[in-house]
Amino acid sequence: MSQTIEALTKSLLHAARQAGADSADAMAVRGTSVNVDVRGGVLEQAERAEGVDIGLRVFVGQRSANVSASDTSDRTIEEMAIRAVAMAKEAPEDPYIGLADPDQLATDWDVEALELYDPAPEPSPEALQEDAARAEAAGLAVKGVSQVQSAGAGYGAQQVFMAASNGFEGGYRRTDRGLSCVAIAGTGTGMERDYDGDSRIFQTDLRSPEDIGTKAGERVLERMGARKPPTGAYPVLFDERISSALIGHLLSAISGSAIARGASWLRDAMGDQVLPKGLSLIEDPFRPRVAGSRPFDGEGLPTSRRTIVEDGILQGWTLDLATARKLGLTPTGNAARGTGSNPGPATWNIALSQGDATRADLIRDMGTGLLVTSMIGSTINPNTGDYSRGASGLWIENGEITHAINECTIAGNLRDMLQSIVPANDARAHLSRVVPSLLVSGMTLAGA
Repeated sequence: MSQTIEALTKSLLHAARQAGADSADAMAVRGTSVNVDVRGGVLEQAERAEGVDIGLRVFVGQRSANVSASDTSDRTIEEMAIRAVAMAKEAPEDPYIGLADPDQLATDWDVEALELYDPAPEPSPEALQEDAARAEAAGLAVKGVSQVQSAGAGYGAQQVFMAASNGFEGGYRRTDRGLSCVAIAGTGTGMERDYDGDSRIFQTDLRSPEDIGTKAGERVLERMGARKPPTGAYPVLFDERISSALIGHLLSAISGSAIARGASWLRDAMGDQVLPKGLSLIEDPFRPRVAGSRPFDGEGLPTSRRTIVEDGILQGWTLDLATARKLGLTPTGNAARGTGSNPGPATWNIALSQGDATRADLIRDMGTGLLVTSMIGSTINPNTGDYSRGASGLWIENGEITHAINECTIAGNLRDMLQSIVPANDARAHLSRVVPSLLVSGMTLAGA
């Protein structure tokens, strides 16, 4: 681990050339993570991990292979390259694979402007333990909470560097700081559980442990006395905590990999209305202090701000190099990869237009229906968009919350659902997916 990650990636590329690869790209990630869990006011578990992961992708003609390792010795690097070339020679040909052309590469970026790395000192295990203990104490202080299942705090720091035989070189550092609390109320079959947490790049942006513990306790009390809802067609309000999952289904459907396979319910929807008029979906990889920000993508292409949906109309797919070539389109700078995986299309920071109404306004106006606060499982047909998920939350009667709901299923069709959404104005601006609470009319509920 004495070598820099820059030197490691260059060593991988040199070894690939020596082994007979026509071209190659390499990635190295050096990371540190510290995690502390507290239970009953005392330390339950503490973990610290440090290491380096390296990955090499080689091309022999139109064949490729990817290998990775956590041993960074010269011998391992040499063996990785030899093995990768041998694997590539046995792989099937793919006319769409290959590195970017030099004129496609990112050449100018400002990592400092993205503020991906907190220069503050790494928190000590004692400081993390104190944060977790404070969150636990705040959760237990909420009247009606019987126990805190877990309270944990963590810190991570990474250095990432990529290089390729097409001339690309680039890297950056990032940090993350997290805190969470899971509270329990009730006993036996009436026991309920809920959570709260926060994750930030900068430690000073993290919400207080007291706020997180208290919110976890308040949320679990809202779930007490849950029962099944009636079966029928009702409006459903997706709470801001989970509403991004609904937009996530849209993002999955416009992924270049799904479009190239023809396995998407939006495969013929380019230029069509997919959201209500007036709503837009924007991707912005340049937002400071946000986890989804990137100076370049996993293939060395420049990232850029783009409009995915404008005034409700779908504007484009999410493409890496291979899917762009297959579809005869221009890549969008959205390739994501790890040291042990090939690049694939992914989105960065996403923001949906917010509405004018508060969540309380939507609850008041929806009459009778379900406010969904958590979901489990899913049955989603990628070709038709038919949607079915287990859900729990709060029942709304005449515009007011009356009681908790569990053991129910909500169902509909994603295309119909997304075209009818009404957004609130409660999205959290620091998240990578800025999506407010979303009201969907006329979904099918299956309960009692």
